[in-house]
Amino acid sequence: MNARRLLPHYAMVLPFALLFAAFFLYPIISGFYYSFHEWNAATEPRFIGLANYQAVLESRDFARAMTNLCIYIVITVPLGIAVALALALLVDSFTGFWANFFRSAFFLPVVLPAFLAATIWRWMYAPNFGLVNMILGWFGVPSVNFLNDTGTMLYALIAVDVWVSAGFNMVILLAGLKNIPQDLYEAARLDGASRLQQVRYVTIPMLAPVLFFVVTYGFISALQVFDVPWLLTGSSFTAYGGRRSALMFPVMDMMGRAFGAVRFGEATAYGFILTFVIILFTALMFGLRAWRTPK
Repeated sequence: MNARRLLPHYAMVLPFALLFAAFFLYPIISGFYYSFHEWNAATEPRFIGLANYQAVLESRDFARAMTNLCIYIVITVPLGIAVALALALLVDSFTGFWANFFRSAFFLPVVLPAFLAATIWRWMYAPNFGLVNMILGWFGVPSVNFLNDTGTMLYALIAVDVWVSAGFNMVILLAGLKNIPQDLYEAARLDGASRLQQVRYVTIPMLAPVLFFVVTYGFISALQVFDVPWLLTGSSFTAYGGRRSALMFPVMDMMGRAFGAVRFGEATAYGFILTFVIILFTALMFGLRAWRTPK
């Protein structure tokens, strides 16, 4: 009787369960299977054990991609959050029309398609007529080919990614700022705290849960960076990462192995290595938060 009564509920869940199994569970299971096989999608898979994982971990491209990724994360995540927090504090200081105006203006890069954002910045970075080089020229700085000079390519990408992502983090932090009781600021002002001291001793501690989310999300997003460097360097599946692979990242390398070199087994192994790194980092973040939280 109970099973018959619950049947309509199971029927409502069934479409989601079928789609979840077809487009999420099956790709994961089949990908894990192919990661232990040599497979080019044209011949039968041949079992080779852990050879794909070994080939990825020992490859020079993997080492280069991970080095670029580490530098990118160390700079992008804290810089992006600092910029987002500054923008959130700025927007929070306004009310009415100007608050809505600045919030919309700062959030605009988030909703731009990746190809449009990359096109805008490729024009701005152009060595001869780009806006950035034009401004540098006013100060007597010679023209810089930001997207072809291995010394500037990574930092040029970081500037673009901070510009794109700061608006999203700003909205999240702004929501957190709105939930901070004003009584705390009034008490701090009565104690003679400056604006900077209020931010340090009131705003940041009260934003701790929101900052934890923003930092964790920022790290996970940075580990999966792909579209912006791919577009900035005009990459293809056979040539990616720009000059001397200065903008090559793990997801780009994985896509190149799959659709450029047609080594799908190796590419799936690459994907599971990245998945393990993301899970490990997320677990470390939650473990650190649990350790720092007072009992």
